[in-house]
Amino acid sequence: MIIHTRFAPSPTGRLHLGHAFSALQAHDFARAQAGRFTLRIEDIDGTRSRPEHVAAILADLAWLGLAWDEPPVFQSQRLPLYQAALERLRAMGLLYPCFCTRADIAASLSAPHGPEGALYPGTCRGLAAPDLARPHSWRLDMAAAVARTGPLVWHDAVAGAVAADPLRHGDVILARKDAPASYHLAVTVDDAAQGISHVVRGTDLFAATHVHRLLQALLDLPTPEYRHHALLAGPDGTRLAKRHGAPTLESLRLAGEDGAALADRLRKGEVPVGFTAIQA
Repeated sequence: MIIHTRFAPSPTGRLHLGHAFSALQAHDFARAQAGRFTLRIEDIDGTRSRPEHVAAILADLAWLGLAWDEPPVFQSQRLPLYQAALERLRAMGLLYPCFCTRADIAASLSAPHGPEGALYPGTCRGLAAPDLARPHSWRLDMAAAVARTGPLVWHDAVAGAVAADPLRHGDVILARKDAPASYHLAVTVDDAAQGISHVVRGTDLFAATHVHRLLQALLDLPTPEYRHHALLAGPDGTRLAKRHGAPTLESLRLAGEDGAALADRLRKGEVPVGFTAIQA
C-alpha cells in the first residue's frame, strides 16, 4: 500500500504555528515511507474563504520547505461529489430538513450536550410537510443511521482500536444553509475520493472521527488509518486557533524568520518559548 496523507486547511484566515505542526506531521509521515502528500484547500465556506488566504497558505507552506505531489485540490470544485453523497443518504431515508437556528437550539431546554456542545433536540425531525422554499440545512437521522450500519470500529495510531460512538454527536448537519456540505460530509467524501490512506490531524478532531466512520459505512467508502497528534497551545494554555488571534506564520515569515529552521525545530518538538504541546 502506498502511504498517502493530506493537509487540509480552510482559507478563512492566516496559518499559525499549530497549522505548521500539523502540516509537518502529515508531510513527514508520508515522506518517511516514500508516500504521497496532498494539499487540499477546504474552501466551501463562501462567506469567509478568501483568495488572499489561499495565496498565503501556499507561501507559508513553501516557506516551511514543504512540497506536495500534485496540484492543490479545492473543495469548491468538488461540489457534485458532495451532492451525490447527499442524494444517496436521502434515498436511504436518513436525511431531514432543519429550519432551526443556533439560537433556537441554544434556547431549547431539552437540548442535551455532546462533544461539541448542545446537541440538536430533534425539533424538525418528522415534520409532516416541510417548506423547502425556506432556508434549511439537512441533518442526518443519527439513530436510524446507526441502526442501519450496526457496530463500527476505527483505528488510531495512539488509541488503537476505537469503537465508533456517533450517537453522542446527535443529528449532525451534513449540508448547511450557507454551504453545500458540512465538514463531516466533505472530508469523508474527499478522503475516499483522493485515496487518503492515513489521516494525520490534531486530537481536537478525534471525536469527529466517530461520525466520519459512520458516513464511510453508509456510503460504502474505505476507512483510512488515523493518527491524531498533540496540539500546540499558547502561553495561556489555550490551543492555538485563528479565532484566538494565534501568531501567524505570515508574520514570522515577513519578520525574516527562517522557515526551514522553524520546521526543523518543530520536528524535534522544540516549540517557541511560551508554547506547549497538549492533548485536546
